[in-house]
Amino acid sequence: SLKKARRNQSQSSLLQKQLMVLIKQFFLNNTEDDIPLGERKTVTDFCYLLDKSKQLFNGLRDLPQYGHKQWQSYFGRTFDVYTKLWKFQQQHRQVLDSRYGLKRWQIGEVASKIGQLYYHYYLRTSETSYLNEAFSFYSAIRQRSYYFQVNKEDRPELVVKKLRYYARYIVVCLLLNKMDLVKILVKELSEEIEDYTQRFNTEDQLEWNLVLQEVAAFIEADPVVVLNDNNAVVVTSNRLQEGSVPPLEQGMVVGQLVLADALIIGNCNNQVKFSELTIDMFRMLQALEREPVNLATQTSKQGTLEPNEKPAKRENPHKYLLYKPTFSQLFTFLSASFKELPANSVLLIYLSATGVFPTGHSDYEGPYDFGGVLTNTNRDVVNGETGQKRNQAQKEMHCLHPGDLFPFTRKPLFVIVDSSNSTAYKNFTNLFGQPLVCLLSPTVYPKSVQDQSQRGSLFTLFLYSPLLAFSSVCGLNSVRQGLWERAQEFLRKVYRDIGQMITRSRTIDQAFLQFFGDEFLRLLLIRFVFCSAALRLHKLFRESRSFPESYPELPKQDTVESSLLQKHILELATMLDVQSLFWDDSLEAY
Repeated sequence: SLKKARRNQSQSSLLQKQLMVLIKQFFLNNTEDDIPLGERKTVTDFCYLLDKSKQLFNGLRDLPQYGHKQWQSYFGRTFDVYTKLWKFQQQHRQVLDSRYGLKRWQIGEVASKIGQLYYHYYLRTSETSYLNEAFSFYSAIRQRSYYFQVNKEDRPELVVKKLRYYARYIVVCLLLNKMDLVKILVKELSEEIEDYTQRFNTEDQLEWNLVLQEVAAFIEADPVVVLNDNNAVVVTSNRLQEGSVPPLEQGMVVGQLVLADALIIGNCNNQVKFSELTIDMFRMLQALEREPVNLATQTSKQGTLEPNEKPAKRENPHKYLLYKPTFSQLFTFLSASFKELPANSVLLIYLSATGVFPTGHSDYEGPYDFGGVLTNTNRDVVNGETGQKRNQAQKEMHCLHPGDLFPFTRKPLFVIVDSSNSTAYKNFTNLFGQPLVCLLSPTVYPKSVQDQSQRGSLFTLFLYSPLLAFSSVCGLNSVRQGLWERAQEFLRKVYRDIGQMITRSRTIDQAFLQFFGDEFLRLLLIRFVFCSAALRLHKLFRESRSFPESYPELPKQDTVESSLLQKHILELATMLDVQSLFWDDSLEAY
């Protein structure tokens, strides 16, 4: 369009002006006659690539955050320019050092931008291979001390670039479960912040100290640690691994639906978070990803970037991470995801949020009369109570009601609600006959469990790592590595049995079977059944509100109250030496 052409012309004109400024600055520091023509061209080309890369990178902020197609070509162009820039500075380093005065922190800044590109590409595609690429570049910056000289310059804005690099590197390491490295990076960041605040009279000291506090709390969030023979913590991964999902029985007829899109929403007050990622969001994010193959290419060493090469098969469902979204934001992302959902695909909505309860009862109880979960009001919520009172005063306007999801049940929908008002979502009506399942958390927990809620929800922990959750609810702080591995092997057998209970039940709702063909959804359903059965047997969980529920309801005798599953749970409890915490009918009878 004419408007677009004018905008492009304006951007091109701006780029030319900025380029001329760079080149003039260069020639002010050099006598033009002394510089060979070839070297002059090298500097001019470098200035052009550097400025073009900055322009494209800044333009990423203007791209829509939702949708799959609108942003890909722009990302491709940005990757292409950064690829050329990175190779160019490697091939002409000597000329750029002597004629342009290229500093190591400037090389580090280019590498950091490429790391950011890969990280944001991972966020938009959910391909963990790009997370490995981001790690590769961030790692090279530290190994080669690109930012080392920054501390010797009297420029606080350069030190802030270094601090931001550390924060981004830590996020990538957290997502790759490189916890030992995270601890080292946090220590280095702490020293850098201390040096920064002592040298410069800054106003952002409190902000950087808050970053340190958040990441420290995030690292300590897991309630149970696995220890090896030397009492060192062993990091375990909870992404989907080869052989971790029970295979379908031969001849078993289940749906062919595939999980294509997931909205992961976090709006729990006072929950541990880092970089707009609550601990519940972090866990669910990993539960919906396959374990990445550790083939982080040495791009930073070879200078060969190939960002446009995408894996032949998309291994992971595409995800949107929404931290404290407003209703408008949530609905926009939900609509975009719904619109682009391919045929025979499933949309998953995960809600980890403070409950909003109805103010009163009406004669007709419809999908807007049970409350729901809190959406953000663009104002700080001091605590859960404040949020609930304010929402009640506003007639639950800042709330995602079950009825708000009704239009999206025109396509297969899989909903997980972890909230104090999760049961509002069992009042669903399947209007359009499409597969629909809601997994709902307990709404009340024993005090010992409630006290741990800041470190993440027990229900989400079960969906992320059943053994971690089981150990936690039994009061264990640590488990020996050998015992952990034996228990995990035993759980694989339990999962196979639960899978058979679901597929062989004659009374189970067909919706469960229609989702059972997808490996991610199959594992979530199996873990949900295990969680429900374990909490039903645990002596601390005495009331029905402390048990998970689902829509449609599962046939209890075939699944969560199955005698075989109860036997397995008691065997696991015995293995971990916590059998006294569980009801044992055989002993009671004796």
